Amino acid sequence: MIYFQPLTEFPRMKNTDCPSMKHYNPVTVQELFAIQNVANQVISEAKVFLVIGVGGSFLGARAVIDALTPYFTTKNDVEILYAGNNMSGAYLNQLLTYLDTKEVYVNVISKSGSTMEPALAFRVVKKYMDKRYGKEARKRIIVTTDAEKGILKKIANKEGYRQFVIPSDVGGRYSVFTPVGLLPIAVAGIDIEAFVRGGRQAELDFSSESNSAIDYAWNRYALYKQGYSVELLASFEPRLNKLHEWWKQLFGESEGKEHKGLYPSTVNYSSDLHAIGQFIQDGSRIMFETLIHFDTIEGDMEIPFSVDNIDGLNYLAGRSMNSINSTSKDGVALAHEEGGIPVIRIELPKLDAYHVGYLMMFFMKACVISANLLEVNPYDQPGVEAYKDKMLELLKEDMVKVRA
Repeated sequence: MIYFQPLTEFPRMKNTDCPSMKHYNPVTVQELFAIQNVANQVISEAKVFLVIGVGGSFLGARAVIDALTPYFTTKNDVEILYAGNNMSGAYLNQLLTYLDTKEVYVNVISKSGSTMEPALAFRVVKKYMDKRYGKEARKRIIVTTDAEKGILKKIANKEGYRQFVIPSDVGGRYSVFTPVGLLPIAVAGIDIEAFVRGGRQAELDFSSESNSAIDYAWNRYALYKQGYSVELLASFEPRLNKLHEWWKQLFGESEGKEHKGLYPSTVNYSSDLHAIGQFIQDGSRIMFETLIHFDTIEGDMEIPFSVDNIDGLNYLAGRSMNSINSTSKDGVALAHEEGGIPVIRIELPKLDAYHVGYLMMFFMKACVISANLLEVNPYDQPGVEAYKDKMLELLKEDMVKVRA
């Protein structure tokens, strides 16, 4: 289902110990049914679905929603908004003002409930919902958290909120196929059954000893050993920007340990060709490029014929914008290859729920293999815990000073 073009300089290397996705728990049919039922209720009663979470608690869902939602409308007249992914007081203040004239449901997502950004946002939003809806707020706040422990679990039990479970062995960046990702995706009007089916098919396809996920992992590892320090994920469709952000966290948080790993960076063409394209083409040779492309994208525009042809573009009249975009993609890849930038190409037939699910599982599988090649644990994030500890330490010191 994925057309993968490995680099000719690095022929495919056989991996005799392909690790399994131990920390991937696909939902059951019953769970899918329960998620869709709640989503249908939200769709019928709300104009805004507010997702509170940070990192993997919202990036996966937002990647899918942005990739599959029309640019200027929603699929079912429910707007998906996000909070708890920053600590901007201005953002939260303006968000609550914006919500005042719209019916709202809230989904707060956190395994522990103690992560600072979503915890602060939820405290504020909870007060807002209680004041606005009274007892009805209990129905309008949905919690996705650990099955047994954590601060958010205690709050949910105390308040009587409906709950979905984050499997205990699934980290945020691997959680898009759990209720963490599936509830917001379903509320956005996207076919979660097709999305999960694509992920499951990819899991089957990439379980063999020789497959595209292994090829991708080995190619990027070979480039890393050759001295390349940056992987640049690129695409030619603006709606894939958040998919890039999800990919960046997936590989950055899984591999960046023990002073090892490629630095994951992203660009969206053709816009970024006019921003850092010069550096990519002629700058220091520190990066290689992974180019993702979907052959068919819903919606297109034909270039019209002009009688005066002042702009000289009649040679493109009758062609679609998408076909021109695809040709531009090939031209950029050739220019970069000829300029000394290794280019890995990943292509899928269509930008839809099934193939986005397939691609995300492809990246998750390859990420686990890549981390194993680097001999680091793909599932922990000790560096993240370090910054959290220092931030809490400083906040407590500030509180002591205030009281003094």
